[in-house]
Amino acid sequence: MQPFRLTSGGRIDRDTTIRFRFDGREYEGHPGDTLAAALLANGARLVARSWKFHRPRGIFAAGMEEPSALVRLGPRETGEPNRRATDIALFDGLVASSQHVWPSLKFDLAAPIGWFARLFPAGFYYKMFFRSPALWRRVWEPFLRRMAGLGQVPCDADTARSDKIYAHCDVLVVGGGPAGLAAATSTSQCA
Repeated sequence: MQPFRLTSGGRIDRDTTIRFRFDGREYEGHPGDTLAAALLANGARLVARSWKFHRPRGIFAAGMEEPSALVRLGPRETGEPNRRATDIALFDGLVASSQHVWPSLKFDLAAPIGWFARLFPAGFYYKMFFRSPALWRRVWEPFLRRMAGLGQVPCDADTARSDKIYAHCDVLVVGGGPAGLAAATSTSQCA
């Protein structure tokens, strides 16, 4: 049951129901929905927390300009972080989870940081933590990165198939004239 779903309109197939999971809870949606639309139809208003003060964040926009509803698509350990809920087409069996939370979205132990927001005005760049390089490297930087919670990149190789491949190289020579040939031979790693 989707209590906040309109009974008509839109470009979804209301005759077909698909199931998906968000933060371990099962929901229903329809083909043609985005993750954001299906969550809103099911009454899920809270989808993330802000990265700095862990304030509650809902779905703010309807498209690619969504600034707040960043989720992890896939299992928490190996999923793809920082995906916009408004950009994810719903499919049967989709698994997504919230980001910037610990231990859970509704009860975030980092949320009281917002009580000290007056001490961290706009433009606060953590310069006060740089006084001791060793303390910065071992304590403050890991702590602040963890609190920022911008999604953890999976360590395992990506097994998904896609229609594009991005090749990376150390040196790229464009052009086959005298300068290009000289650059290619001087940087060649072949013996």
